[in-house]
Amino acid sequence: MSARDTDWDGVRLHVVTGKGGTGKTTVAAALALALAAEGRRVLLVEVEGRQGIAQLFDCPPLPYEERRVAVAPGGGDVYALAIDTEEALIEYLEMFYNLKRAGKAMTRLGIVDFVTTIAPGLRDVILTGKTSESVRRRDKYGSFIYDAVVMDAPPTGRITKFLNVNDEVSGLAKVGPVRNHADTVMKVVRSPETAVHFVTLLEEMPVQETMDGMNELAEVGLSVGAVIVNMEHAPVLSEDDRARAASGELDTDEIVRGVKAAGLERDAEPIAEVLAAEAGDHARRTALQRREKERLESIDRPRYTLPLVSDGMDLAGLYDLAAALREQGAA
Repeated sequence: MSARDTDWDGVRLHVVTGKGGTGKTTVAAALALALAAEGRRVLLVEVEGRQGIAQLFDCPPLPYEERRVAVAPGGGDVYALAIDTEEALIEYLEMFYNLKRAGKAMTRLGIVDFVTTIAPGLRDVILTGKTSESVRRRDKYGSFIYDAVVMDAPPTGRITKFLNVNDEVSGLAKVGPVRNHADTVMKVVRSPETAVHFVTLLEEMPVQETMDGMNELAEVGLSVGAVIVNMEHAPVLSEDDRARAASGELDTDEIVRGVKAAGLERDAEPIAEVLAAEAGDHARRTALQRREKERLESIDRPRYTLPLVSDGMDLAGLYDLAAALREQGAA
């Protein structure tokens, strides 16, 4: 395995968050592939129960166990785990209270849902606890099982509360296994080995949520990672043409001539009108992207940009995004 300088040398837990609709699950999967390149072993963890990872890697729904889902460039492996809250709670009860059989009975009675509803902080402790255990786990020779762990985390609006489990359990337990477990989790989350990355689109609301979320994390002392701009639309018109398109001053006669030259003489004028309108939309979107990029430049953190995959996301597109992340120094 060759040495490689990255922006995140020493980081072993990569938490990926973002406003809904920004593609954070896709970015988390691409980051896992990028980190696994050159013979590394990476675990990709899903905590929201949506089976988004299975869909991306075109595999059956993931059980509550670690499964290999992809081979990275250079021979590395990506494993995936979809954490089931009930199974994780049973595992937790067995680990700390030797109550596996009781835990299964609680599941049948619906008490698990009742407990995690009245004490939602406990659910977060269980989910983050399973992930942090994966980060710390070693083989019989003392080496880490995984070179890195990537968590597809809850959305930006909930990420600080989700990760700051000590505050969440303060009203549940002052001492005992729950408290000790939360303290262990926080040692991982607050360590230099953890970074929280924010996925955003170049749109006003996602950018604002990213900036607010980073500020909230910093206020509670959690490690802020990178900004990952997803689905950037590449300009297809020159700057001058975009300016004319935005102001409605494109030469429609020229567009009509181009349409006719393409063999569409019969409907050239209506087609030209549609193209002029699309050019105006494109110019306005490009201007919006530029404005939001300037806002993100005020954030003193690494920033990576991923292109819009126009044909829809598939496994090949995921590998392309992973390559783009590596080229920019993310892995």
